Amino acid sequence: MNLRRLTVGTFNLFNLNEPNMPVYTDRNGWSQAEYDLKIDWTMRVIRMLRPDIFGFQELWHAASISRAVEASGLAGEYDVVAPPDAIGERIVCAAIVRKGLMSSEPDWIVNFPDKFVLQSSGDDPQTPEISVDIDSFSRPVLHFTVKPREAHDHVHVYVCHFKSKAPTKVFRESWFRADEATYKKHATGLGSAISTIRRTAEAAALRFMLSEQMKGTGTPVIVLGDINDGQHSNTANILTEQPKYLVGDSVGGGDTSLYTAQTLQEYRNTRDVYYTHIHQDIMESLDHILVSEEFYDNSRKRIWIFDGMTVNNDHLNFDNHKETGTNDHGIICATFKYKPIKAEARAIVEDDT
Repeated sequence: MNLRRLTVGTFNLFNLNEPNMPVYTDRNGWSQAEYDLKIDWTMRVIRMLRPDIFGFQELWHAASISRAVEASGLAGEYDVVAPPDAIGERIVCAAIVRKGLMSSEPDWIVNFPDKFVLQSSGDDPQTPEISVDIDSFSRPVLHFTVKPREAHDHVHVYVCHFKSKAPTKVFRESWFRADEATYKKHATGLGSAISTIRRTAEAAALRFMLSEQMKGTGTPVIVLGDINDGQHSNTANILTEQPKYLVGDSVGGGDTSLYTAQTLQEYRNTRDVYYTHIHQDIMESLDHILVSEEFYDNSRKRIWIFDGMTVNNDHLNFDNHKETGTNDHGIICATFKYKPIKAEARAIVEDDT
């Protein structure tokens, strides 16, 4: 396969499960009518956007995404990537990939790396010790490789879904129940802190994996997903390592850096209208496409050039997802055009440096 354009997207499915199966504490889940609307809307989105790779979050049942792809009429064009044991009992990440593009078997990463540590005695005498004891992802990270160009390396794709900003329900804990009079008024603050720590640990664990894979190797990487945090959040900063975005004819690139499609699009827009979630009237970007320097316009090692991004989010202005089958996140797609930096241009850059 030798694609001239590569389009990737991310799509939170808003708890797509089979009808009448439990979703969290809702024992009845989606009615048949509600489910039919969800399948109809999901298949129309797939049919309209048709990316080469679509990463999904909040899938409960593998049969549901297969059904949506079948309904779209595009089943012959895509491989459905979902865990075989996704039978409606837990939330998983999944994907559809254009046939012929995948170059490895998918795997779902549950555990943090063995040598991953979040522990410190403090940077100075005033800083107390800290130790965070988390060893796995809330939602397993999907990993697979694709090969869009025969002459270039396999591209590693990760689909992730980090812990939400919603406060952890600490009222269930034994320490809370043992002294409810003290802790009840602090439930929101403590729960939010725990959620933030968990999300931060997940971002750091994925970054640990990415750095191990990318450092000094020239490995192309794409990260798709709902990180439940904004473009300039600490969560995003950990994942991307905050690379410098260059302008004009400046060239560079970071060996282990990731570049956000949102920022790449902002360099082309006169106005930022990017948001993928609305909570209490606050519009925020929680869903992201992150790419390594091989997909960055100003990189010395560029293979693909950014060619624009779309954000489908009009449905977020209406809080009627059950009635319409829509989801509660925006859907983003980014396109990259095959345009490797020419050998002579690379030589000039290396001479200049």
